[in-house]
Amino acid sequence: MSVSNSSVIEVATFLLIGIPGLEHVHIWLSIPICLVYFVAITGNCTILFLIKTETSLHEPMYYFLSILAFSDLGLSISSLPTMLRIFLFNTTEISPDACFAQEFFIHGFSAMESSVLFIMSIDHFIAVYNPLRYTSILTGSRVFKAGLIFATLSIAVVLPFPFILKRLEFCKKSLLSHSYCLHQDVMKVACSDNRINMIYGFFVAVLSLLYLMCISVSYILIFKIVLGITSHKGRLKFFNTCISHICAVFIFYVPIVTLVALHRFAKNISPVIGVIIADIFLLAPPLMNPIVYSVKSQQIRNLIQTKLCDIRHWWEIPASMKAWVTSLYLNTGRH
Repeated sequence: MSVSNSSVIEVATFLLIGIPGLEHVHIWLSIPICLVYFVAITGNCTILFLIKTETSLHEPMYYFLSILAFSDLGLSISSLPTMLRIFLFNTTEISPDACFAQEFFIHGFSAMESSVLFIMSIDHFIAVYNPLRYTSILTGSRVFKAGLIFATLSIAVVLPFPFILKRLEFCKKSLLSHSYCLHQDVMKVACSDNRINMIYGFFVAVLSLLYLMCISVSYILIFKIVLGITSHKGRLKFFNTCISHICAVFIFYVPIVTLVALHRFAKNISPVIGVIIADIFLLAPPLMNPIVYSVKSQQIRNLIQTKLCDIRHWWEIPASMKAWVTSLYLNTGRH
């Protein structure tokens, strides 16, 4: 069958969507979206800058936090072009190659974030289970190796995605379901056999679920140890060290689990809800993680306050200059 008589054609572009039914207010929605991206990128860059420049933050927990901030920064930058094009300029077209590249980076940084959250749960478990040997177990070299191994694993896991999508043939229908490209979304519009894509996508989803299960087991063990502490003040101290990470886990995994539940059990639900939750999955972790860690970590909070005070003092007019301007004004007034 020739290509001209077939429904299978070489798709020149995919079409992304913003929020269905609200296209007329996309320009207004772009304002909070731009603000979210600005705060997310600024916040994560600030975290990375502080951890790099301040020797007091050269500890395993903050090394892992820097990897988390890097993942969040990558997520923001990966989705920024298409989100802003849709909501600012109402431009929904994206080429297949650009779409495949975007989904690779989005899935890659998402996998990196889930692996970092898992490593951080192990970090908290070691700190609670054996606090006296914590620094000897988690040395700087081991932290670096663990981060490198899991970052490489994350990239290796999602690396086949663009290639197994590239082999598919796509129908005339090329309308995707989100404001950015995802593997499971792109493969649904394919006309050719996509069983390999479905199987491999399921494998990656199971791997992410396995990370969540391991995090849950880590915290069950942590809570069991902490509840065995007789001192109420001691229990609160240990819980306080874990609350930031627990918030990060909830912020990352709740939208994912909600999306899976909607696709599985609520097939007749409005597509707007799915689109909004998918956008929350991409926007919430990069926005909230720097805020949560800045609020809960006293060291980071104090450093940010110090930097802000330095900036404010830098902009303030010196007292000597104020006195000179005042005397000049008075002398001018006398004459």
